[in-house]
Amino acid sequence: MSIATIPSLPTAASRLVHPLPRLSLQPRATEATSAVRRISSQSLLEGERELVIQHQGSEYHLRLTRNDKLILTK
Repeated sequence: MSIATIPSLPTAASRLVHPLPRLSLQPRATEATSAVRRISSQSLLEGERELVIQHQGSEYHLRLTRNDKLILTK
């Protein structure tokens, strides 16, 4: 009776061809994000609780809820 040899399993390190990239929680600075105009909801609503936005012939309502959340509806 002969004893069969079992091939060794590859280790995790030998399977990695390239190390995994480090993840960052910082947003990437891109031209698109830096060029976006920002406006506070307070200055947009000017003390009111609702604002109507006209866009391509339709009206959208931006509402401030009792829980200080914003809702945009058509």
